[in-house]
Order: sequence, then structure tokens, then C-alpha cells
Amino acid sequence: MRLDKFLKVSRIIKRRTVAKEACDGGRVSINDKIAKAGTEVQEGDIIEIRFGAKTSKYKVLSLKEAIRKEEAGLMFQIIE
Repeated sequence: MRLDKFLKVSRIIKRRTVAKEACDGGRVSINDKIAKAGTEVQEGDIIEIRFGAKTSKYKVLSLKEAIRKEEAGLMFQIIE
């Protein structure tokens, strides 16, 4: 699954366009490597997102094309 789509479906970032801009701006990395919006995400990957002074880390637990809002939190685990 594409990184920007995963961020939107999992509701880490609410809109896919915002997720794409964050990726293309170099603020998102997967496994300590800067990632573009089209980078493929695998289960077990560590995603790090930097917004200003705040950094958030997530571990990918599952990949699903569509999911209900209540179940979106099951797609990732917050590390930091």
C-alpha cells in the first residue's frame, strides 16, 4: 500500500493530500529513510512523522484498503 494512502486510511493524517505534501516535503520516514508518497508500506515498518518540533513514531500492524473509523487504530501502534 502507498504511504500516503496508509496515512489517510489509518487516520494518522486526515487527508491524503496533506499526507502527500508531508511525504514530498521530507517530513516522513520509513525505517529511518526519507520516504516519498508512493513508497510501499509493509507490516512491521516504523513510520516517523515530523511536524515542527513534534516527532511521532508508529509501527504498522496491518494493511487494509478500507476500514471503519472505530477500527483504524488497530492498523498501527504508537511508539513515541
